[in-house]
Amino acid sequence: MSDSDNTRASLLMLGSMAAFAFEDLFLKRSATALNPGQVLVMIGTVGAVCFWLAAASKGQVILTRRAFAPAALLRSVCEGLASLLYVTALSLIPLSTNAALLQASPLVVTMGAALFLREPVGWRRWSAILVGFIGVLIVLRPGTEGFQIAGLLTVASVIALAARDLSTRMMPSDIGTFQLTTWAYISIVPAGILLMAINGATPVLTIPANQWPDLIGALLTGLVGYWAVTAAMRVGEVSFVAPFRYSRLVFAVILATLFLGERPDIWMIAGSTLIIGSGLYTFARERNLRRRARLQTLSKVPVTR
Repeated sequence: MSDSDNTRASLLMLGSMAAFAFEDLFLKRSATALNPGQVLVMIGTVGAVCFWLAAASKGQVILTRRAFAPAALLRSVCEGLASLLYVTALSLIPLSTNAALLQASPLVVTMGAALFLREPVGWRRWSAILVGFIGVLIVLRPGTEGFQIAGLLTVASVIALAARDLSTRMMPSDIGTFQLTTWAYISIVPAGILLMAINGATPVLTIPANQWPDLIGALLTGLVGYWAVTAAMRVGEVSFVAPFRYSRLVFAVILATLFLGERPDIWMIAGSTLIIGSGLYTFARERNLRRRARLQTLSKVPVTR
């Protein structure tokens, strides 16, 4: 992997995080003005059609039994559940708070890999996970006047996203990216219908004209963000590129300040610092362990003459 590849991948990752931050802004405004469930149904339907066409152009079959294999089905269910929880949280709590809590996702993935996939995680990374969760508590501030119970929806969404990522690791490598993405967007549709049923909402057949820019913006930025993050992970070294995911919080705070008038307080900043710091340490530790394992493997290769 060359330095130019990593540089290009890091720029793609930064672009994808900026796109996702804009998507969150558009989704928040849409889910506040309209029923969140209907927003999910509309985004899921159009997104599924777009990625289905992309999959067809590459010969990737969508309507196949493989979509109902245990790992694929678990991934789709987790995707739908995460979307339901996330968009509901977006409609209830500040965008910057939501983005800060979302940064705990890599820590939850590391913990899940240790507990369910038996991946080795030493005491240093377990300590980092603990520090990250302390950061989550600082952002949430349970037991204080600043506590927002809706923030627990974001935490639950992070857990569902981690389960989605872990189930992805268990899937056959020959399943295409566009297949996975199409199945994910399809799963958002029943999640939106379920959310509408929970809220007792009925579909609005005539969308106000002033809501279409946010709906279209959410769709386009989501598609661009997903394409860019996928390209970044394929072009660059994962351990080098992944830490750039935390830039999403920076973009989200800037957008929340400019367009929503939010002002993050000292508790959110302190908690976010702990979450991101522990996540960066975890990434660095994993990278060092992989490098050490690679060197040990190379040292055992016999020299041929």
